[in-house]
Amino acid sequence: MCGITGWIGNLDRSDEAEARLRRMSDAIVHRGPDDSGFHVDDGVGFGFRRLSIVDLAGGHQPMSSQDGNIWVMLNGEVYNHEALRAEMRSQGCTFRTSSDTEVLLRLYEREGLSGFHRMNGMFGVAIWDGRTKRLHLVRDRLGVKPVYYAPVKGGLVFGSEIKAILASGLVDKEVNPRAIWDFLTFRYVPAPDSIWMGISKLPPGHVLTMELEDPLPRVERWWQMPMRAPDKSEERPDAVYDQEFADLFEDAVALRMRADVPVGITLSGGLDSSAVVSAARNSTDRLMTFSVSFAGSPETDELPYARTVARYFDTDHHEVSIGASDFMGFLTDLVWYADEPMADLASVPLYYVSKLAGQHVTVALSGEGSDEIFAGYNFEQRAQLWDRAAAARAALPRWANGRLGGLLAGISGRFARLRSDASTICDQRAVPEPISMTNYWSSADKLQLLRANGTWPDSFDRPRQILDQLGDQPPLNQALYLYSQDWLVEDLLMKADRMSMANSVELRTPFLDYRLVEWAGALPTRLKAGPSVNGVYRSKEILRRYAEARLPREIVDRPKQGFPVPVYGWLSTELKQWAQDMLSPSAQLTNWLTPEALAAVVRAGTDRTAGMMDRHRLWNVLILELWMRRWLV
Repeated sequence: MCGITGWIGNLDRSDEAEARLRRMSDAIVHRGPDDSGFHVDDGVGFGFRRLSIVDLAGGHQPMSSQDGNIWVMLNGEVYNHEALRAEMRSQGCTFRTSSDTEVLLRLYEREGLSGFHRMNGMFGVAIWDGRTKRLHLVRDRLGVKPVYYAPVKGGLVFGSEIKAILASGLVDKEVNPRAIWDFLTFRYVPAPDSIWMGISKLPPGHVLTMELEDPLPRVERWWQMPMRAPDKSEERPDAVYDQEFADLFEDAVALRMRADVPVGITLSGGLDSSAVVSAARNSTDRLMTFSVSFAGSPETDELPYARTVARYFDTDHHEVSIGASDFMGFLTDLVWYADEPMADLASVPLYYVSKLAGQHVTVALSGEGSDEIFAGYNFEQRAQLWDRAAAARAALPRWANGRLGGLLAGISGRFARLRSDASTICDQRAVPEPISMTNYWSSADKLQLLRANGTWPDSFDRPRQILDQLGDQPPLNQALYLYSQDWLVEDLLMKADRMSMANSVELRTPFLDYRLVEWAGALPTRLKAGPSVNGVYRSKEILRRYAEARLPREIVDRPKQGFPVPVYGWLSTELKQWAQDMLSPSAQLTNWLTPEALAAVVRAGTDRTAGMMDRHRLWNVLILELWMRRWLV
């Protein structure tokens, strides 16, 4: 795991170029404290920070081809580099190192950008091709590793984190109003925007190409997440699906256990991380696991479940317990490491468990992505609703779904509701707001909050655009596709990358192995969220079937808990005065939100009887205020 940064264009005098690169790479030293490297040529600059994991001695970057025409930097890992190297060697290709970066370099030499289709990994890659005078920035299929870029006068700057781009001094720190607008709804800034004007996120599965003499970058998709439910006639026996899942999942874990440094697993005691532990035992005799809890908060304590799994598999288990002072003490650093406002409470315990892991290992596996690929959360409830709605729709007369039905719906409110419940529920493109993990303020709500009455598009226009890319699919597949393209990338993977890299730990996600993702896209929806053999609807059905033979029963059957955090309860007690002081009339946020509206949010969120939505809203604006205090200086 590393950090990349650099530029293309005629931006510097040669005697200033390396100094600028050093400032940019120093801003992300936490991503790679083991080594640094720089390359400056006419019109291009590459800066690199390295966290040594594969080929500790020979993996220095930037790395060049033997003739010096091609330079590459890799943030992340190519997990199947050994197999690719063996194949190319059999075809006469020679290698100077045993690093995955050189495999990527040689594969690009031979096959160009199409070679990325053969790579199994997580990566943010920069390639300078001196033969064509082109820069390529490539982001992995699911967006595990970030890539940011900003067009500037005379060229373009890029980096693994926004702070590297800002350190270049070539981009003004101007807050993006559209990002504030969308953050209030989602608690994160959705792509392709960032919190700063002029800085964009390269979407997952995309490549940016820019020629030295052409000031306009081209961004194109190189991989699309497949999602197509099979017809009943195409389905195979469940035993076949069970075996295929086991083979793919266990191989995904085995690939991610390979490293030239110690490897462990972050263990919550939930189904996902426990399944990773089970599969990882095939790759090692002694496995290290790491868990976190909140002191004095038994209602959110998952340690008993984690300990059950650790004992079951006899792991070398480590725990850390954090209190309110630990949580609050990290918040200023949280908004620094995150780059953008990101109000996911679980970021803080993830930081502390990554810090614990970093004392023992350099690489840790986690369960991120399972819910979005195999339908976790409460999708079993939604699946049951959708199945009932589909049955109701099938029972309606044919005319009810035609023009006559539309006419009657316009006349009769009751018929309109019946028709809507039976049809639009089953198509996320037709509902007023597509399904979302986070939906805190509507457009109408936000217009009451903001000082300036803008004409911003509805924040859900972007999710609608994502759904349009997928087209007609069962509602469960629509929801999972949407979650995987937005919530997974901008919240879960963003916080996983930032909190682990803040501790110089590489976090690997076997559930996001692209082979497993593509296989899941063609899985019958009932094996994601649907009825089990006894007719009871369950989430992640295919994973539960795998786990039933491998994990303690209490782990298989326990409900999804997420990363439980007791902070919301503190907002009405020990944090009440802090929240009031943070969002007083002198708060920076009052430049964007009216003091009256902000005071109303504080009152509602700190009340002892506050509902979950009021506390969500309060926490979101508190993080936004913290971010502004840290960055707008």
